[in-house]
Amino acid sequence: MNARMKRLIFVVVFFQLFSCTNETSISTYTVSNGNFTHSMLVEGFVEPVLSTTLTTPRGSNGTVQFLVEEGEQVEEGEVVCIIENNQLANDYDQILIQLENSETGLNKTKADLNMQFALLEAQVRTNEADTKIAQMDSLQLAYVSPSQRAIKELELEKATIQKARYEKKLEALKFIQQTEIRKMELEIQRFKLRVNTMKEQLDGLTIKAPRKGMVVRTINPMTGKKLQIGDQVWSNFPIATLPEYKEMKVKITASEADFKHISMNDSVVYTFDAMPENKGSGKIIKKSPIGQPYKRGATVKFFEIEASIVEVDSMPDPGFTANCLIIMKLVENVISIPQIAVFEDDSIKVVYVQRKKGFESRQVLTDISSPTETVVTAGLEDGDVVALSKPKATRIKVHTALPDSLLQKPETPAIEPVPNNATPEGGARPAPPLPSNNLNTLK
Repeated sequence: MNARMKRLIFVVVFFQLFSCTNETSISTYTVSNGNFTHSMLVEGFVEPVLSTTLTTPRGSNGTVQFLVEEGEQVEEGEVVCIIENNQLANDYDQILIQLENSETGLNKTKADLNMQFALLEAQVRTNEADTKIAQMDSLQLAYVSPSQRAIKELELEKATIQKARYEKKLEALKFIQQTEIRKMELEIQRFKLRVNTMKEQLDGLTIKAPRKGMVVRTINPMTGKKLQIGDQVWSNFPIATLPEYKEMKVKITASEADFKHISMNDSVVYTFDAMPENKGSGKIIKKSPIGQPYKRGATVKFFEIEASIVEVDSMPDPGFTANCLIIMKLVENVISIPQIAVFEDDSIKVVYVQRKKGFESRQVLTDISSPTETVVTAGLEDGDVVALSKPKATRIKVHTALPDSLLQKPETPAIEPVPNNATPEGGARPAPPLPSNNLNTLK
């Protein structure tokens, strides 16, 4: 929280306490010319701009059985996480058994078919021998009786028919054998494909570091905490990240009310709890349009904001907590006073300026404001002392109104806020420093 805001809060608290004990005294505020800053202090944490995310394989799920400790350095190829999936392991064992059975069945089928083929080939060769014998006997047909000749001719015809039948049966057996073996070979190929796929999935459950780096565990969306051993994970679940330290950013989680006031390119000033002397600056570079519930079932939402680290004394490590002073508006060389010092009197804004005796009711014109301060464009000067509570009517001695020329509305705004990321000449400039502690004086 910047010094000026602290002082204003102190003024309000002091005034409330003091007014309860002493109604005759009025707290005052000394006006001075300085810079008006509308800022907001929020908390964020440092994370790398670039990092390597380690995730579970697609289509896999299981339970974290082993996980490297947060912040531990790992070498390339070192095991970072092991995920246990009992169902996948059981299915893999079953498919291995099925593959083994199929290969055994194929070998048995080949042996049976080869035996049948060998027996049939033996029958074919036997038939060929019988045919040759019958043909040799046919040479003696001229010397036998007609009945014996008829018998020999019939035997020769029978052998010829038997030969043709065996040849067809042999061809059919070859086709059946090839078909049966091809069918079993295709089944074995499918089993092997499934085995290889499951093996890859099982191997993928052992997640290794693709390069050297420090392990940063991811947040488990189910618990809202860092991933732990025993947590359930699923397909493409981020397990951990290996950050690159060349460039860092700050991730801010803002409430919906604060989120609405923050704009792209607003300047940010950083301090770090773990490095008290280290300071940095940057600007808002990303605003998430979708809010996330504070916790499951909650109606309160928080929005993620990312801010760059443009300048820093020493680059902080990932995970460091950052106090982020976001500067929404900055106006240089103006008069600004606490909001509680401005009052409504007959539809005009007035302040009560302290005099030697009593107070002067003075009309003022105001411009941009913050929840605690407002800029006065007319009616006050450097060194004026204004009351922080309305004095009693008996103590108001003078009423002063502004000239009509000042009350006419200008065509353009009286005050132009200084852009957070550019000088009046248009050149780039770093984020403004923390507001000074000596902007105003309390009395």
